[in-house]
Amino acid sequence: MSHRLDDCADLRGEMDDLLCAHDGEAVAASGLVHTAPGTRITQAVIMAGGKGTRLHPYSALFPKPLMPLNDMPVLELLLRQMKNAGITDVILAVNHLSHLLEAFFGNGERLGLNIRYRLESKPLGTAGALGDMLDDLDDDFFVTNGDLLTTLSLDRMMQAHYRSAGDISIGVYKREVKIDFGLIEIDQRSRLMAYREKPTSSHFVSMGVYALRREAVRMHLTSGEYLDMPGLIMSVKQSGGDVTCYHEDCVWLDIGRPDDFALAQQMFVSERNQFLAS
Repeated sequence: MSHRLDDCADLRGEMDDLLCAHDGEAVAASGLVHTAPGTRITQAVIMAGGKGTRLHPYSALFPKPLMPLNDMPVLELLLRQMKNAGITDVILAVNHLSHLLEAFFGNGERLGLNIRYRLESKPLGTAGALGDMLDDLDDDFFVTNGDLLTTLSLDRMMQAHYRSAGDISIGVYKREVKIDFGLIEIDQRSRLMAYREKPTSSHFVSMGVYALRREAVRMHLTSGEYLDMPGLIMSVKQSGGDVTCYHEDCVWLDIGRPDDFALAQQMFVSERNQFLAS
């Protein structure tokens, strides 16, 4: 069963439509055996190698994942959320100012995690780094951006991923887009067709958090080759893979711009417990 982004919905309750129980395993419509619901994802790959150019000049001195939310770097918040969701093993794909990330987080013992580092000799995109670490990954694993700021429940997304018996699950967020001008539509003769004052539309956008089945993505990855996550996802889908989308009512912020980062700091201070409880 496939979902378009504009049709994405919470996958809870779809278990009967997507899989059947078989000796403690789940069988997808494709016939591929998938791990049964109840099995937990305990491994995550965090893409933390970006330069954060939209946050210059701040990110010239600090890697974007170390940008502080009051007293806590954004990456530490994400790692604490992963620990709460039962994740124990984390691989950080690093590049820009990687020595600062390694010095701050070390082997993860302070956070109760096992953290390893994979240094990219060149930028490999938001998915390319996976090509060099597939044999170190579990059957199912999370991939996230290193600057992810959300109250999304990784635990519930994990459960939905197993219930779907799919190959990839994408965390999506419903975002309203407002145009601050009067929108005019014209025909081929430049005659007015419609006039809408400052219209608002809503769209599902990727949150930068994914659950992947290792063997479903293996054939689409090449060691050392640049690849962004949208390219990987569409390659899997076009080859017949099952890509589902997970949506829940949560907070999500893109901290790529200084104004958004300032808002994120304010929200974290006022809603600290909500973020840490995710």
